[in-house]
Amino acid sequence: MTSVLQHVSTSSSAAGVVSFLEEDDTQLKVRALHKIYQIIDVHWAEICESLPLIEGLSEDDSFPAHDLAAAIASKCFYHLQEYNDALRLALSAGKYFDVSTKNEYIETMLSHCIDQYKSLRVQLLKDRDAATPIDPRMESIIEQMFQRCYRDVCFEQALGVALDTHRIDKVEEVIAEAVKAEKEHILGYAFSLCQSARNVTPREFRLSVIEVLVKHYGQLRNPDYSNVVFGLQYLNRPKDAAQTLEQLLRGSINESLLAYQIAFDLLETENQGFILKVIAELSASQPAGAEGAAASASADPDYDQRLEKLKRVLLEGLDIDLTLNFLFKNSHTDMNLLKDVKQLIEGKSNVLHNSTVIAHAFLQTGSTIDTFLRDNLDWLAKAKNWAKFTAIASMGVVHKGHIHQSMALLQPYLPQGGESTSPYSESGALYALGLIHANKGGNGDSTTIKFLSDALRNCGNNEIVQHGACLGIGLAAMATGDAELFESLRAVLFADSAIGGEGAALGIGLLLLGQVDSELAQMVLPDLLNYLHDTTHEKIIRALSLAIAMMVYGKEESADVIIEQMMRDRDPIVRYGAMFAIAMAYCGTSDNVSLRKLLHVAVSDVSDDVRRAAVMSIGFLMFRNPETVPKLVALLAESFNPHVRYGACLAVGVACAGTALKDAIDLLTPLLEDAVDYVRQGAMLAMAMVLQQTSEARSPTVKRFRDQCLQVVGDKHQPTPAKSGAILALGILEAGGGNMSISMVSRAGFLKMAGTVGLVMFMQYWYWYPLMPFFSLALSPTALIALNGNFDMPTAFQLQCNAPPSMFAYHKQEEKKEEDKKPIATAVLSTTAKAKAREARKEAKKLGLVRQPSIDSTTVPGSIPLERVASHMSTVSYISLDTVREEMRSRR
Repeated sequence: MTSVLQHVSTSSSAAGVVSFLEEDDTQLKVRALHKIYQIIDVHWAEICESLPLIEGLSEDDSFPAHDLAAAIASKCFYHLQEYNDALRLALSAGKYFDVSTKNEYIETMLSHCIDQYKSLRVQLLKDRDAATPIDPRMESIIEQMFQRCYRDVCFEQALGVALDTHRIDKVEEVIAEAVKAEKEHILGYAFSLCQSARNVTPREFRLSVIEVLVKHYGQLRNPDYSNVVFGLQYLNRPKDAAQTLEQLLRGSINESLLAYQIAFDLLETENQGFILKVIAELSASQPAGAEGAAASASADPDYDQRLEKLKRVLLEGLDIDLTLNFLFKNSHTDMNLLKDVKQLIEGKSNVLHNSTVIAHAFLQTGSTIDTFLRDNLDWLAKAKNWAKFTAIASMGVVHKGHIHQSMALLQPYLPQGGESTSPYSESGALYALGLIHANKGGNGDSTTIKFLSDALRNCGNNEIVQHGACLGIGLAAMATGDAELFESLRAVLFADSAIGGEGAALGIGLLLLGQVDSELAQMVLPDLLNYLHDTTHEKIIRALSLAIAMMVYGKEESADVIIEQMMRDRDPIVRYGAMFAIAMAYCGTSDNVSLRKLLHVAVSDVSDDVRRAAVMSIGFLMFRNPETVPKLVALLAESFNPHVRYGACLAVGVACAGTALKDAIDLLTPLLEDAVDYVRQGAMLAMAMVLQQTSEARSPTVKRFRDQCLQVVGDKHQPTPAKSGAILALGILEAGGGNMSISMVSRAGFLKMAGTVGLVMFMQYWYWYPLMPFFSLALSPTALIALNGNFDMPTAFQLQCNAPPSMFAYHKQEEKKEEDKKPIATAVLSTTAKAKAREARKEAKKLGLVRQPSIDSTTVPGSIPLERVASHMSTVSYISLDTVREEMRSRR
């Protein structure tokens, strides 16, 4: 019998060996199965004809080779591409399914097993009662896969499976095994995955992973304190972060320097609330009172000195001083550009006047250089009412971060007490004060916030001043969640004044930025949602919707209930806010579910405003993956609806800011010539964002775009919205004197609170143009500043750059040469020339001069020459009386 089976196995057909499966002898069947297992990959087509028989043997537990039959049946289904059945039988194959073997069948089954296991784990996390139980054999396969990865030193793959299947125990196990194998880079790999957010969902699980990473970072042979503090910031544990910084300050000199660097990195995340809590914890660790201070100084004088330096960084604005110094010294703003724009719009629309003022603010953001405004005070004085409010507020953009001199700078415009004489100027100054102290007002003794609160309280029912004061409070106290300030803003909101209520609602959103899960927000959120439907003012409804969007900043799945409620609202303004709520909650996550929601609304909602907001929000959602956005919105950019096309422009602008991506430029270029004026406006703004800090050597499009903007401004046939967009684009293109660009993420990978909310608020200029200065919050200087331990710049500091200087060169300013102006003969009509000649003859007769008759007389008797001036419009000449009078006087 053995010889027969051996002969069949070497045959070109498997029919013979398969026929033995129908025999009654069990040993014969087992022997046949062994032979079939050897030839299954070659003769699977023939063997599949007996698949029901083989599958029946695999399900018979009394059959001694049922696991072998299961392995053969699994491979049959695998070749038939029925992977679910193949996996089901592979789980019953026992030793015949060896995950340590590397072949196409094993890899495919493992991949399918992981996918099924992942989906089952997700169902289990969502609803334990309704979830399908996980097969223990599948758990065993997954465990074998982890062991294989450990043996092969493939820790990245093991970590990926652990994250996909939401196994926090396996995440910790993989990291422990990697650290044991001296593969500590796995910690950085995991941390980068968590920062991108897209790869590790939901948010609660991501925070659990970060907690594990913080633990292991602190247990390394050389602890990575930077990532420890960053992780603690993600977990919102300021007390632990303060303890880590204190430990570094009490350590060696190098450790204290690391503490200072961590402080600078914390500032870059723009989370004012967290930083103030860290400072409070550090201050609480010091003994109170004079005796306590003396005891602390005698115990560790170095620590006290280092703590003061740390506070100088976190509280006293050392980074701001350095930044202002850089922006002032390196400003390359083209003043001729501003002069040209001013000349082109002279005597035209007030909208263009206001746009020029804002463009100037963008060009000089943070540089403190306001000579253009000082040299053109008469021109600036043309701004009236809300344009004046915006013009004064633009000074806050120019002096952004100049917190030490802010009150002195704005003193002429700030309220002086008593009745308001110029409410628009005073309100704009309060707004400017907030812009200068944006995200910095809670530092130190909070004198700025106190001043703004007093101004709000003293202005009575003047809704204009209320508007500026509320915006200023929201900016200065951003993300602090101060209950007392909230009560002041809520009182203005519930007064139901359209202008004041709008400012109060936006101020509340800024104050509670990203704090929807705080006790205060949970208490007031129902009242705010109810007031959305109680008020009749559209300005308040829109502002409140945006405020709620700001409150859910960065909360991802935690915000889904609120977002869903707003999306189902009948009022399109509330749905409009829901789109920005998605943008804020899932900013930078590239979340697929949220992306599908936005795309669905972009093509289905009945309101153009909601559709436009949905498309714009895609930019916020996907900005960490800019190269995907132009392709994603390509069809939307060709939509018949101009609002959708406009939204596509700004989505690309936000996501691809400063990248100079060719796909983005190619998408925006045809939209610069769109038939609708506001689409052209959006395309210009977006193109300026994309081309920020791009030299002509890197992309020739920059010069063409700049020239095109100037051409649009000077073209009398272009409508006002297009001209306004061109002027603003010129300001955005060279923001901060060519030293700043849009930035919504820090170098450490954190989302920038102020940068994100600044862009969202800037986009509301569609309804309320005084919100345009918020754009400055999204601008960050692109400078590398080196300091030593005394916070002085080293003189021997050098940096090697392999790129040619032309790749990052400033815009070359064209110097205008003053040409000698030669007098041009004045064009005179023939009738005018005849009349003047007639008058000249009469005057000559009175003076005793007689003109001799001549066909072409050029002189008069007495040798008194008369000037002949040729007209460009007639061949008739005329006599200049002025010349005659001068000659007569010289004779006398």
